[in-house]
Amino acid sequence: MKCEKMVVSGVVQGVGFRYFTANECLKRSLTGYAKNLSDGRVEVVVCGDQSQLDDVFLQLQKGPRTAVVDNVTREPYEPTHPIDDFRIH
Repeated sequence: MKCEKMVVSGVVQGVGFRYFTANECLKRSLTGYAKNLSDGRVEVVVCGDQSQLDDVFLQLQKGPRTAVVDNVTREPYEPTHPIDDFRIH
């Protein structure tokens, strides 16, 4: 299992982006979290198989219809503790 941190910029707060992300991750049985950042971006940590991470990355680039995604960055992530579910912060 691999983990990645993805940061989404654009109009992604107040439009249901974290719930969209949780739904996409939960239907793939992925673990991690989604949280709003103070600068208007959304941080997503997701753990699973590489093909699932790639699929979620593509979904985050689209986002829900209510969002406008400008950019999504991704980088490897090493959790400091086990992540056994998906949460919205």
